Amino acid sequence: MGGCAGSRRRLLDSEEEETAPEPRPPRSDHKGALWKNVMGFWLLGLCNNFSYVVMLSAAHDILSHQRASGNQSHVDPDPPPTAHNSSSRFDCNSVSTAAVLLADILPTLIIKLLAPLGLHLLPYSPRVLVSGICAAGSFILVAFSHSVGTSLCGVVLASISSGVGEVTFLSLTAFYPRAVISWWSSGTGGAGLMGALSYLGLTQSGLSPQHTLLSMLGIPALMLASYFFLLTSPEPQDPGGEEEAETSARQPLIDSETPESKPDSSSNLSLQERWTVFKGLLWYIVPLVLVYFAEYFINQGLFELLFFRNTSLNHAQQYRWYQMLYQAGVFVSRSSLRCCRIRFTWVLALLQCLNLAFLLVDVWFSFLPSIYLIFLIILYEGLLGGAAYVNTFHNIALETSDQHREFAMAAACISDTLGISLSGLLALPLHDFLCHLS
Repeated sequence: MGGCAGSRRRLLDSEEEETAPEPRPPRSDHKGALWKNVMGFWLLGLCNNFSYVVMLSAAHDILSHQRASGNQSHVDPDPPPTAHNSSSRFDCNSVSTAAVLLADILPTLIIKLLAPLGLHLLPYSPRVLVSGICAAGSFILVAFSHSVGTSLCGVVLASISSGVGEVTFLSLTAFYPRAVISWWSSGTGGAGLMGALSYLGLTQSGLSPQHTLLSMLGIPALMLASYFFLLTSPEPQDPGGEEEAETSARQPLIDSETPESKPDSSSNLSLQERWTVFKGLLWYIVPLVLVYFAEYFINQGLFELLFFRNTSLNHAQQYRWYQMLYQAGVFVSRSSLRCCRIRFTWVLALLQCLNLAFLLVDVWFSFLPSIYLIFLIILYEGLLGGAAYVNTFHNIALETSDQHREFAMAAACISDTLGISLSGLLALPLHDFLCHLS
């Protein structure tokens, strides 16, 4: 039954015939379907980003430790101090954690660059299956890895899963009430918090990272179940109420002389139409690129260098706490759309860049006296990033026509990935420069 629902999500040319309007379903049925859909998209957001977040949380461990002969874990939960770079005032790995970031994001970038050109030709259901299989493969490969290289291959699988899933599910929101966008965003924020917190908590409690990763294999299965069995078949949308009023008050990103109709397959758009839509999206794409560039430059370029020796937490534990607090901030702000809506997202980009500059100065001069001040700044960083993400896609959904929305959502999701990729490329040489300072 769920497979049939999934197959109907791809609009077919043979179904374009005019049909007589059907009577509206009872309101109770409509509300029940709405709750199934919003919960479905929340779970899809949670599951889609989970493996990506776990790999970033494990980045310091992946690069710091090789599996010892006969050891059942990839790393020890509380590893003894090791001399990584004794000539530097920073406790550096030989390779920056940005290397894991690049393995976790570059495949996603390639997928998102190519997706608007041809991924829409593939039905939604096979895409979701590919995403789920890759997520499961990433956990298994990293769990049983004997080398950093093999672990990075597992990270690449997590990236493919996340990239295919994000393009697919954001495009799919065009065929559901716009409320599902905020629920999807909240789910992705929940993935950050739960992924980072689960890795931190399970390893801190003594469970081996190998068993921690294997215990997460239920997440890809939950994603497949949410898509095939929880989501209902798309219906023609009639937003109404507050959402309709807000939409009518907005200036559309793309001027269109044709009346809006129900969302149609993006494969019907010409290349010229796609380019016109993309140019209209730049008002939101550029700020989101800047936000994600700044925050991931902090996360994978500076987190490892923000090391406090006057605390009971060792270096690996500090890194895991940084990741968890960042994801907590992201979760709160990605779930805040009904409370706070921000149209001018460039303000968030400016604040995040100032955050990067402040922490970069602290890395250089080490003037902050306590790790708890860093904890607060990282929480604030996550709040800015999550707010930029959810408000960007909410604004795009309101300001694009129905016929353009599926393509616009798929095209705009390149923003965060592009910013993250650029930050990883610049964080690598910065890491090498700072770690060679005596």
